[in-house]
Amino acid sequence: MDRRLLDILVCPLCKAPLVYRRKEQEFVCTGDRLAFPIRDGIPVMLEDEARSVSLEEAEALRKSR
Repeated sequence: MDRRLLDILVCPLCKAPLVYRRKEQEFVCTGDRLAFPIRDGIPVMLEDEARSVSLEEAEALRKSR
């Protein structure tokens, strides 16, 4: 993923910074607890396409920053 893209992408709902999960190919908003997929190298930043993240998973990501 291009470093410049990582620096400017934010959650489309709350505008918070996102956590990039390379292995899972997704961006996670820990505040909204949504994971946005990356398909064919393109972030899909649509709420309808995002998966819900558990509170525990969001907390673990928040602490790992």
